[in-house]
Amino acid sequence: MVQGGIPSQRMQKKETHRPRTKRRALPIDDGPTPAAGLPERPAAGGDVRAGTLYIVATPIGNLEDMTVRAVRVLNEVRLIAAEDTRHTRILLDNYGITTPITSLYDQNESRKSGLIMARLRAGHDVAYVSDAGTPGISDPGYVLVREAIAGGIRVTPVPGPSALLSALSVSGLAMDSFVFLGFLPAKAGKRRQLLTSLHGEVRTLIFYESPRRLVDALRDIGEVLGEREVVVAREITKVYEEFLRGPVQAVLSSIGDRAIRGEVTLIVAGRSGQGDALSDAELLKRGETIREEAKGKVSLRDVADRIVRETGISRKRIYRLLLFP
Repeated sequence: MVQGGIPSQRMQKKETHRPRTKRRALPIDDGPTPAAGLPERPAAGGDVRAGTLYIVATPIGNLEDMTVRAVRVLNEVRLIAAEDTRHTRILLDNYGITTPITSLYDQNESRKSGLIMARLRAGHDVAYVSDAGTPGISDPGYVLVREAIAGGIRVTPVPGPSALLSALSVSGLAMDSFVFLGFLPAKAGKRRQLLTSLHGEVRTLIFYESPRRLVDALRDIGEVLGEREVVVAREITKVYEEFLRGPVQAVLSSIGDRAIRGEVTLIVAGRSGQGDALSDAELLKRGETIREEAKGKVSLRDVADRIVRETGISRKRIYRLLLFP
């Protein structure tokens, strides 16, 4: 069964609030003296007190999902580091935030983290934002956070949107225990190898996936993990938000030949445990029962599909048993 959704229209307490203006966010000089021109913040004893690094979650599609605290923090810090300054400027302009901005992405994170650390040691508060959602989750930010912690810098989160948690919350699958595994491998061999290693995992599985590889990924899930319940969450909070829920083969059928576009979060039910209790003899007996019910008018594929659907056991194991009992 396919179900769709329609989105809506489109700080720990701190001492002071900086007045907002309507000027554009300003770029920051990435030169070797990142603290130039800005006074250091003294501590009570006269020594410079290190600034705070804020890890700020931002909307994953709907600008209305920006939190009040996130807006305040981005207004008050001395510098915003962003995965993509062009993308982040749209968000900052929408909220009238004029804080200077600099880039920090995968390819320059190691180098730029040192410059940002210098700003923090000089007493300047800095915020880091990714393009969407919570930084560091399949996004840059890990290196910067590690360096800040190692350097004794206070690191504090500004919670907010997260694609994986948003998708899980409306999935209808178990939420008491789950594991997030980032993007599935792009190459089929490595993808199937990873899925094989997860065959016995009872927790709900969450992945990010490219829309171009979604159909191949679903096929591999069906063949390796069996007929599990899955949820495809696409374009969450955006105009074309969509949720496809059901057994993996049903979801594949609902997709058909249409092109999938946009950001995709893929959720897979964990192993139910039923298959672990079934021996090869019991599975063969189940196959015989299915044939008897159909009075022999059923193909081996249909028998295998039904056993996979009912038990969650991998299609590979069922076919091996039926072909070589």
